[in-house]
Amino acid sequence: MTGLDTNVLVRYLTQDHPRQSRRANAVVAEAVSGGERLFVSTVALCELVWVLRGAYAFDRRTIAMALERILATAQLEIDQKDVVREGLEDYRSGGGDFADYVIGRRGREAGCEKTATFDRRLKASSLFRLLSS
Repeated sequence: MTGLDTNVLVRYLTQDHPRQSRRANAVVAEAVSGGERLFVSTVALCELVWVLRGAYAFDRRTIAMALERILATAQLEIDQKDVVREGLEDYRSGGGDFADYVIGRRGREAGCEKTATFDRRLKASSLFRLLSS
């Protein structure tokens, strides 16, 4: 199995850098033709969302659709897939960042009742306890 770094995912999804995109496409094509699965870490997905939102100005809906496609790709082995899927659902309906919801879901999975935060965008989420600043 080969792991994919965030920058490879970005090039594969955006196809915005001809040489690097060709290399990213080749890695995926080689894995597909060889029946190999590609590993995508939770951290790489959080970074991917950050890059797509910040550097590419993709909106929440477009990012959520990209994550959904990644989760549905049989060739990809997604780290903590259930946490990622739940975090994606929270991200679709909440005001926080994807990484926030992954952190909250990961905390819940680890036995935390709530995750303490100063981020007011997470006030409505049952995963978090808002601290006064």
